[in-house]
Amino acid sequence: MSRLLSELRESRPLVHCMTNIVVANFQANGLLALGASPVMAAAPEEAEEMAAAASCTVLNIGTLHREALEAMELAGKSANRAGNPVILDPVGAGATRFRRDAVSRLLGALDVALIRCNAGELAAIAGVDWRASGVDAGEGTMDTEEVAAQVARQHGCLVAVTGETDVLTDGERTVRIGGGHPAMSRITGAGCLLSAVCGAFLTAGKDDPFRSVAAALAFYKAAGEGAAETSSVPGSFLPAFIDLLALLEDGDFELPESAKEVRA
Repeated sequence: MSRLLSELRESRPLVHCMTNIVVANFQANGLLALGASPVMAAAPEEAEEMAAAASCTVLNIGTLHREALEAMELAGKSANRAGNPVILDPVGAGATRFRRDAVSRLLGALDVALIRCNAGELAAIAGVDWRASGVDAGEGTMDTEEVAAQVARQHGCLVAVTGETDVLTDGERTVRIGGGHPAMSRITGAGCLLSAVCGAFLTAGKDDPFRSVAAALAFYKAAGEGAAETSSVPGSFLPAFIDLLALLEDGDFELPESAKEVRA
C-alpha cells in the first residue's frame, strides 16, 4: 500500500501558492487540513526568496495582472534553480488573449512539473478550437487523452485534466481516475485547491512524479465522495470536504493499476 499521504503529513511540505484572491483562504485551509503548510507570497520583492525556501510553488492565474505575472516568472525560475516542483494552474486560459499569452510566457520560461487544468484550458494551451466560458471548462470536441499527451511531450511535464473523470499523462503513460461527486463543481476553487494538493503530493513522492500526482487525484476524488455522504448541498458540503482532507488515510483511496509501479 502507498504511504504517500503519511509521508506528506510527516514532512509537512511548505507549499508556496501564488494564487488568486477568490480562492486563497480555501486553498490555505485545504492544505492545512491535508497536513501541508501553505504560504501565500505574491510580491515580486519576495517571490524568488520564498520559492527557493518552499517545497514547491503553485502558479495560479485566476485573477491575473501584470505585476503578478512578473512575480510568477521570478518565483518559477527560483524554484527551478532550487530543484523544487512548479505547478501551473492556467485558470481560464482561453478566456482572454492576456491569459493565453501569460500561459505561453510561463511555459516558455519555466520548467513546469505539472499542468493541472480543465478541458477548456487544455484546449487553449494546445490551440484547439473551443468555446471558452470564463474560467469554466466551456464546450468543444477533442480527444482529451491525445491532446493532453501531446502537451505533456511538448513541454516535458505531467498534464492532469480534471473533471468528471480525470486524465493524467506524461506523454507516454496515461491513466483515467473516476470518482468524486458533482458537488465538487459547485464550490469555488475546487480545482485551484487540487493543484496545490498535487504540489504537496509531488514533494512527498519525488521518485515517481506520475504516481504521486495519480495518488493526489485519487485522494481528492475520495474526499469528494466521502463529503457528499454528509451533504451534497454546497454550503454544508464544503466544510465536510475540508474535514475529509484531514481524515482520509493511505488505505482510503486506490491508485490506478498502471500508476502503482514506481519508475526509476
